[in-house]
Amino acid sequence: MQVSVENTGGLERRMTVQVPAERIDQEVGSRLQSMSRSVRLDGFRPGKVPLKVVEQKYGRQVRLEVMDQVIHSTLQEALSQESLRPAGEPKIEPNESQPGEALEYTATFEVFPELAGEVDDNFTVMRPVVEVSDAEVDAMLDKLRKQRATWNEVNRDARVDDQVIIDFEGTVGGESFSGNKGEKMPLVLGSNSMIPGFEEQLVGVSAGDEKTLRVSFPGDYPSAEVAGKDAEFGIKVHGVAEMVLPELDDDFARAFGVADRGMAGLREEVTSNMQRELKQLLKGNLKDQVFSGLLEKNPVEVPRSLIENEIVQLRSQQEYQGLDTEALQKTAERRVKLGVLISEIVKHNQIQVDPDRVREAVGTIAASYEKPEEVIQWYYGNQEMLAGIQSAVLEEQVVDWMIENGGLKLEEKQTSFDELVDAAKQSKG
Repeated sequence: MQVSVENTGGLERRMTVQVPAERIDQEVGSRLQSMSRSVRLDGFRPGKVPLKVVEQKYGRQVRLEVMDQVIHSTLQEALSQESLRPAGEPKIEPNESQPGEALEYTATFEVFPELAGEVDDNFTVMRPVVEVSDAEVDAMLDKLRKQRATWNEVNRDARVDDQVIIDFEGTVGGESFSGNKGEKMPLVLGSNSMIPGFEEQLVGVSAGDEKTLRVSFPGDYPSAEVAGKDAEFGIKVHGVAEMVLPELDDDFARAFGVADRGMAGLREEVTSNMQRELKQLLKGNLKDQVFSGLLEKNPVEVPRSLIENEIVQLRSQQEYQGLDTEALQKTAERRVKLGVLISEIVKHNQIQVDPDRVREAVGTIAASYEKPEEVIQWYYGNQEMLAGIQSAVLEEQVVDWMIENGGLKLEEKQTSFDELVDAAKQSKG
């Protein structure tokens, strides 16, 4: 078998494989010989069909089958011989050969990048130092009150924290765009639910008002159709309502499933939940910084096929379904590049996923459910879901390894719980 490889640019390779005629012809002959002993044809007794007749009737079909099987088997031999790791399925272009002729085919594919030396982890990240304070617990209880708020319609101008009911229709350059209309939509002023400048211009409106808002979409807005562009929104106000908050009493606690110790019990549960969330936020914040540093210090070219496959995966996940093609492309490219770098660190340092940490991670997720043990059993019975947890744990282990054994430097920074939450939102955005 003869193999030659051509670098066609970047990570793409074109490999030409030539298989000796004897290998094809011998297998074709063997199969036809076997068929002649079992095939049934009119005018011949079973097992007595001449080989020449079988060859005339089935020769081309058998040859194509043999060629297909030989291509797939020799492809792996050739890749191994040339020490190539294809990213994705190679595109095969066979040349049909006649009896006595060698089989030749080309395989076009992208390869995984070969990193020059070890991954550079010589950079600094900030480790947030956070404690859940009484004031932050009070603020969380206030958020819970707002979740249970009721609304009383008022006959006055709208203020911050009021709810306005509006119709809206937006245009960019005089043209409509996706999602530009809404009818009788409730909007709490000051909630930052809309793009910057939108809610602020509605402070002071009252029922029956009509107004034109002029705003600009942020440059990093998920929809490329309007990102960074000026827009106008025609607004009609149907009503204004003020927020009525429930009392922080035992009835309020029971509404959140806390039957024992009333508000004291609810406060303990809220504190416990915030501390559990804080632990995850700290891990996520540190991991985001480390991974951003890895990407900045280690520019790496990745196969286009892997990015396309990642985009398909992202489209199937709920949290990414609102992103446009450009945003999906950036997210997918980042994930694939990180995957290459993390794999390199794991391979060179022989890092293996810790089953105890996997169990702890599953337990943390399960703790927020009414029957944690059932959730744990479900995860361990679902290999696809468990694999996602294992992957996340391995990423955490890579971060830990870099902190303990690599060139990574840590500096501490006092941070509030809310700042950490905002940083996590921006990271996801």
